[in-house]
Amino acid sequence: MSAYVVMIRKGTSDDHEMATYRTMAKLAREGHEVTPIAAYGELDVLEGDDLDGVAINRFPSMDAAREWYNSDRYQQAMIHRHRGADYQVFVIDGVDQP
Repeated sequence: MSAYVVMIRKGTSDDHEMATYRTMAKLAREGHEVTPIAAYGELDVLEGDDLDGVAINRFPSMDAAREWYNSDRYQQAMIHRHRGADYQVFVIDGVDQP
């Protein structure tokens, strides 16, 4: 069953760190089956606090998502994301198609 990593950016504090993160995160996808579903497009918050942006990536499974997230390359990229913005990140199981 597919799984989705949802990355909610609550605010950005350092554009330079985020530029470094974007470059490194792209390289961290190499060797992993990642399908971008949504990435920081137009956003209309219907309920709750305002958001700065959202990215959603599909993986073949929860294990595959965790493998990518815990990879050395992504962990190195994540340092820059933490320096540059406030995020909430989670992985969720997808729904089986009938």
